[in-house]
Amino acid sequence: MPSVIIIGAGFGGLAMAIELQRNGFHEFTILEKAADLGGVWRENTYPGAACDVPSPLYSFAHEPKPKWRQRYSTREDIWAYMRGVAERHHLLDAIVFGAEVTEAEFDESTGRWTVLTSDGVARTADVLVPAVGQLSRPAMPSIPGIGLFAGASFHSAQWDHDVKLAGKRVACIGTGASAIQYVPEIQPVVEHLTLFQRTAPWVLPKFDTDYKPVHQRILVEIPGMPVAERFSWWLIGEFVALGLVEFPGIVRMVSRMAEKHLEEQVTDPVLRAKLTPDYPIGCKRGLFSSNFYPALCEPNVDVETTAITEIVPEGLRTADGVLHEADVIIYGTGFKGTEFLWPMKIRGRASRNLDDVWSDGAHAYLGITVPEFPNMFMIYGPNTNLGVGSIIYMIESQARYIRHAIQLLAEHPATYLEVLPTPERDFNEALQSRLARTPWNFCTSWYRTPSGRITNNWPGTTRSYRRRTRTLNLTDYTFTPISS
Repeated sequence: MPSVIIIGAGFGGLAMAIELQRNGFHEFTILEKAADLGGVWRENTYPGAACDVPSPLYSFAHEPKPKWRQRYSTREDIWAYMRGVAERHHLLDAIVFGAEVTEAEFDESTGRWTVLTSDGVARTADVLVPAVGQLSRPAMPSIPGIGLFAGASFHSAQWDHDVKLAGKRVACIGTGASAIQYVPEIQPVVEHLTLFQRTAPWVLPKFDTDYKPVHQRILVEIPGMPVAERFSWWLIGEFVALGLVEFPGIVRMVSRMAEKHLEEQVTDPVLRAKLTPDYPIGCKRGLFSSNFYPALCEPNVDVETTAITEIVPEGLRTADGVLHEADVIIYGTGFKGTEFLWPMKIRGRASRNLDDVWSDGAHAYLGITVPEFPNMFMIYGPNTNLGVGSIIYMIESQARYIRHAIQLLAEHPATYLEVLPTPERDFNEALQSRLARTPWNFCTSWYRTPSGRITNNWPGTTRSYRRRTRTLNLTDYTFTPISS
């Protein structure tokens, strides 16, 4: 049986391990750089951290949880769910914690990968599955003087819980998916909050609700109800996803909903003008919140849209020369989403460096595998992120596809499997052509590289991706006999 090294113990790594386990493949190791599993749900501990995908859909299809506490689960509940899944499948013994991968290299003579971790340990396996996600490395802004600030400062993904915010003047930089969750949580306790906004986000109401015992009982006692609930949320996501490429009328409908949400919650015309996006909805990640706008309307909050020119010991200076004094700075400035697998050094056949192959932007066949890198298959790789829907659905599709590849390797011993350049090129050319018709082209966002290439998102429904990955077409690949 082929041996497998999985990098990362988040949703992707767990999905891959369970897929292997359920199909009789038990020779796998999960390398996790942290001291516990969970990925972003372990790391992001900021106040209010929660998912913006309904819980019934943001979970494994084979591991439903009828007793979610609320429709949009908190990070604590999601993390606990992940731990429960790992424990039920006895995966903890397969995880090596504190093992940060620094390098991986393919050896053509043996058909195996050698993986090095930061502690100097080398491990080998037939198959390499990086499952490190796209949103795991915080991005800091390049503002002059960023190291000069005299007070406390931290990125929202590295929240410093030792810093007490009560009674403090807090400057929050950024208005993305994290900020709209933590700003309403900290606003009531701080003396003053200044929110520095570069571009206004599109915000839709978040129809959250606590799941009452009667709801949980229905899901447990009525056959088929968990599947029906999951299917209904999946169908809504698929409907909206169609609007991003095929049916712009759907996007216009969503846009009107967001505009009405802003109008109803922000009555001050000056503040509402600041919070009105100047780009088409869908171009950046859509956000969901019913308490973000009300928090910004409170008297101890200012929304500042003038660009920050420098950070000084006392606070932040904007382009109009105004000094905004602060005791704490919180950077809600997102992640380095286009630097796939960085900072790991991945070398394929003939020591080909993956950074060189991706010098113009990451690309992969089906977002999973790259020519010249045999027996390497990614979870949540290039162009598999979603504008709407559950990424776990995509992850499950990828795990099944990779398991098919591993089964083929088991059936063809003493060979390695590599995608051919032509199918990979044709797939990505068609992909970029389709992406050109999406709203993601009409503004600057983390979806795009500096050159403008969209390397993150899948331009279609999750169903269309599952259809593409349902079977592995051997005409797209080549088997190479191992020389030794």
